[in-house]
Amino acid sequence: MKKSRKYFLLSAIGVALFLNVLAWKSSAFCDFYVSHIFPIWLNTYGKWTSKFPFSVGEMMIVLAVTLLSIFVMLGLVAVIFLFVKKWKEKKHSLSETYNKNYKRYLSIYKADSLIFANILVAVMWIMTLNCFVLYHCSTFEEKYWDTVTGEEEYTVEELGALRDFVVTRVNQYAKMMERDEHGLIVYDGSMEETAILAMQNLGKEYPQLEGFYTTPKKIAASEFLSQQYMKGYYFPFSLEANYNDVMYIISKPATMCHELAHTKGFIYEDEANLIAFLACLHSDDPAFQYSGYLSVLTYIENDFLRSIDYNKEIYNSHVKISAQVQKDRVFLTEDAWSEVEKKAVISTKTLKKASDAFTNTTLVLNGVEQGSASYGEVVGLLMDYYICMDDDRLQTEYMVKSE
Repeated sequence: MKKSRKYFLLSAIGVALFLNVLAWKSSAFCDFYVSHIFPIWLNTYGKWTSKFPFSVGEMMIVLAVTLLSIFVMLGLVAVIFLFVKKWKEKKHSLSETYNKNYKRYLSIYKADSLIFANILVAVMWIMTLNCFVLYHCSTFEEKYWDTVTGEEEYTVEELGALRDFVVTRVNQYAKMMERDEHGLIVYDGSMEETAILAMQNLGKEYPQLEGFYTTPKKIAASEFLSQQYMKGYYFPFSLEANYNDVMYIISKPATMCHELAHTKGFIYEDEANLIAFLACLHSDDPAFQYSGYLSVLTYIENDFLRSIDYNKEIYNSHVKISAQVQKDRVFLTEDAWSEVEKKAVISTKTLKKASDAFTNTTLVLNGVEQGSASYGEVVGLLMDYYICMDDDRLQTEYMVKSE
């Protein structure tokens, strides 16, 4: 490797590390970056990736796995060449031809290693600029909710009121959905376009959400995603919001909005959950509104059950979740799960365990102490939104018209 190239790579790594340290130390730097610099990537590169009808990020993953496999194979061949060379030297049978071939292959492998090193540095920079820095920005509450301190405590009664409010809404919306002969929800229209409009509409209230949005893309390997129990993901390398196309249709609106929130710099999962919820409710589309309420129902339900120590008598005194809502609270339909398992190469249990470990580790390394449990922190944000900011929201906002 030439010295100039070596110094360039080391300098690039050094600057990237400096940016990460600065991000950990200064939320002001991160806020400036996400407000003034990050949108540049979205409004240029993001617009370009949006032009493709498929997930560019997914194709990048396939390419990355392919290149990594090739590099590993080349490395194994290099090791074999070296062992054979050492063996021949001991036997005094090393021919000039073999030695030339060994040197020729070694030079090729070194060139490939340089390319691989450049790719790794590029990955480091992209992850820093499009992901890592975002973890250290001011929170959604700090930016927009001046009346919230982050130290509020709520009573079991207040949590129960929020829970009953959401349950009442999902019960009402479940009756409004168009369904097929099997009782499954059907949707006529473009969810992707509606999701973008919903997010832009929410941007009128929260400026960071204004402007251009990349087009949500379905994942071709949605069955593989389903085995990990993943509804979608934000891909920093393409600035795309990707979603699982196999999951039950009513989960898609909230998932699209959740992933789109990440493309606007809100990287925390609880904040993305809140933003998705609010965006769906700001939409004029009943399916989106239903999806928004459903997206937080399980989190609220779990917190409420824990708060009453799973007391059946207390639980039964509250609003009951309708049978139809219970049917809609599925990740995949039975038929979809059957198809997923038929195509599975690795067992779902093994894949999910590995995926959970990876997600949890990634979040913790980026300063999210709760790890995967941070998704459920949206309940606290909802309590702040409905109770701390306005005591009357539970009774007055987003009322559903009865049929």
